[in-house]
Amino acid sequence: MVTKIFLSIGALVAIAFIALAINKVRADQEVDRIWRSLEVVPAEHSFTEDMVAELPAPVKRYFLHAIAPGTPVASSVSLEMSGSFRMAQDKPWIPMQAKEIISALKGLVWKPVIGSGLSQFVGTDYYANKSGRMRFFLWGVIPLVNAHSPDINRSSIGRFVGELIWLPSALLPEYGVSWQAIDEKTIQASLKIAGEPVTLTLVIDTNGKLLKLSLPRWGEHTEDGSFAYIPFGGEIQK
Repeated sequence: MVTKIFLSIGALVAIAFIALAINKVRADQEVDRIWRSLEVVPAEHSFTEDMVAELPAPVKRYFLHAIAPGTPVASSVSLEMSGSFRMAQDKPWIPMQAKEIISALKGLVWKPVIGSGLSQFVGTDYYANKSGRMRFFLWGVIPLVNAHSPDINRSSIGRFVGELIWLPSALLPEYGVSWQAIDEKTIQASLKIAGEPVTLTLVIDTNGKLLKLSLPRWGEHTEDGSFAYIPFGGEIQK
């Protein structure tokens, strides 16, 4: 009798594990399809100073530092990154490695591996086809987070725009981006993604090198946990 009970429990555990594995495979296949849809070959035309000639001087300085004249105008970029990550300001830093693809006007996919050993989790954070989603798994199998909603969509748009610093060609006026200079070192890009207006503020040095970025991003990190526009951004250390 005891043997039968253990065999039944083992069978149930095996079935549950297979179901979790199938769920993870399907999630990976979905993300892989989105990733491939964001892969775009460089445009046939190259970046020239004339493309930013009508922009305010500080904005022009930023583009000429970020994109060398004669460079094919990139429509997407793939990145590999490593560093540290923490869930909140009062949480410890843990190791992180990730791959990311960003495509002008289309969206992004971020695929991190965070932590190590028994606390390792993997997943994706993406915005594509006017839809945002966060999905993470403990040990690559057990679902931890599967968030997708209109609020997540709006939040994902904010992150997408912030990540465009890695693809400066996507901020050119030809993509419908409007620019203004606040002062000699502060410039602002205004654009719309799926109807969501976003204002991206960049701080640059005298050579046009990016130092800081900021934007109001839709998120729930408020005192009562409700969604609102909150400050989002970062600093470039090197």
